[in-house]
Amino acid sequence: MVDYLANTEINSQRIAAVESCFGASGQPLALPGRVLLGEGVLTKECRKKAKPRIFFLFNDILVYGSIVLNKRKYRSQHIIPLEEVTLEPLPETLQAKNRWMIKTAKKSFVVSAASTTERQEWISHIEECVRRQLLATGRQPSTEHAAPWIPDKATDICMRCTQTRFSALTRRHHCRKCGFVVCAECSRERFLLPRLSPKPLRVCSLCYRELAAQKRKEEEEEEEEEQSVGSPQQPAYLAGAICGASSGDDDDSDEDKEGSGDGDWPSHVEFYASGVSWSSFHS
Repeated sequence: MVDYLANTEINSQRIAAVESCFGASGQPLALPGRVLLGEGVLTKECRKKAKPRIFFLFNDILVYGSIVLNKRKYRSQHIIPLEEVTLEPLPETLQAKNRWMIKTAKKSFVVSAASTTERQEWISHIEECVRRQLLATGRQPSTEHAAPWIPDKATDICMRCTQTRFSALTRRHHCRKCGFVVCAECSRERFLLPRLSPKPLRVCSLCYRELAAQKRKEEEEEEEEEQSVGSPQQPAYLAGAICGASSGDDDDSDEDKEGSGDGDWPSHVEFYASGVSWSSFHS
């Protein structure tokens, strides 16, 4: 690791350059003891399609954003505390190579690198940073992770009822619990998932039944412990629930908004085609 770079001029300049590229839309990144360890372009699998994203690895956070003008302007900044991160290498296929999953309690997603070497560099550096951060904070590794969203193109039919076929008029939706692509009829319910949002989120019918049953069991156990009897009330797991087809009230397009109007990689440029290294780590 490069702890000796903390509070040095070169490290301050590198972090200032990142802040400048994000501009007013980004959060301040300079903190005492924070070190920028590496950066590079990775392909992030979004809801509609895979898109290039700029990633910056610090000793305590992982930052990524959309590319407007490479090395000059980025937007849609996301900051992930490393103590919340778990990595899962993914198997190679003919169509998908050099991939791994970045998992947190709030969001999980798949990324890929330009080469096997770069993938291993990213994984090893991130894992070492996570290990050190957990040691410094005294926290245990996270065991609960958000389900990654299945890409829209992965299926043409609802993954729950297997009957509804998607079209220009029949929208795809995503269950926030399992990440499946589902139709409106199979995702009419909302359920409070505190790790993801303070408001009830869209869930599929199967996850709703499982979540409701689990919540009901927990409440019954609490009532037995308290040995108290009160007036009948609406169960807490139904509070704020909305029954009915989607009306667009929940954010079902956050992956799309992340890159909307951000100058995605030019269509005439074949991404990762040049054979050069797309990532670099400081030493």
